[in-house]
Amino acid sequence: MTDTTEDAGFSASIDRAVEVLAGRRVAVLTGAGVSTDSGIPDYRGKGAPTRTPMTAQQFLASADARRRYWVGSHLGWKVFAAAEPNDGHRALAALEGAGVANGVVTQNVDGLHVRAGSGRVVELHGTMRRVGCLQCGQVFDRRDLAERVEADNPWITLPENVELGPDGDVTPASADGFVVPTCSVCGGTLKPDVVFFGEYIPVEKFREAEQLVHTSDALVVAGSSLVVNSGIRLVERARRKRLPVVIVNRGTTRADQRAAVKIDGGTTDVLRAFAERLPGLL
Repeated sequence: MTDTTEDAGFSASIDRAVEVLAGRRVAVLTGAGVSTDSGIPDYRGKGAPTRTPMTAQQFLASADARRRYWVGSHLGWKVFAAAEPNDGHRALAALEGAGVANGVVTQNVDGLHVRAGSGRVVELHGTMRRVGCLQCGQVFDRRDLAERVEADNPWITLPENVELGPDGDVTPASADGFVVPTCSVCGGTLKPDVVFFGEYIPVEKFREAEQLVHTSDALVVAGSSLVVNSGIRLVERARRKRLPVVIVNRGTTRADQRAAVKIDGGTTDVLRAFAERLPGLL
């Protein structure tokens, strides 16, 4: 197939999606693919690094595991926090501002939707912006905690060519000698405000996501393969309401057969096209 034919097919898919979404209030579900153009890698896309994420059980059961986690999390945070919203994030904020999108449900913990200007963002898996104490419940800004980590560990430096994970961590070469941050209020164990592997999404958070879908006329899935059950459950909620589903993702997803339109490609160009065309069709 020639590039011209591929481009024509891609454009035709966008045209079909615009026809399906025209005049509808849209809920958007995003995954890691939305942030790849910001330099944050995908979990499962082509070329994604092999990952062995720490589970919640490992983190809670072992002081050594927490030490390894915090070294990697801090080093990754330095790169992760420097990422900037891309045109896809900004397009979604523009769609909300124009009254087309009801809001965004995201599986990402990078906070880029908020920084791009989206007002209603349901962060299903939490956010790396905050850290909480498991004992007293005190919440800390991650930037403030990073300053404490570096004050307690002045030797820690960011290695060159760090392999960043989608959740903002890296695999450290060594955690020896690292001083793990503790709660400055009670001395308790700190944990980022994210859903670890092995944890469940808080019930109230998923209900908020469901409500966004229920008050919409269509669902757009952008940059998610829908391997995580929370995503596929929201697609199922949309299907039960007979809402059209548009999927934008590189490669197959678990819901391709349920989609009114599937666009096989990157999210940035497609979301930008939606932002340019859909507001005029309300």
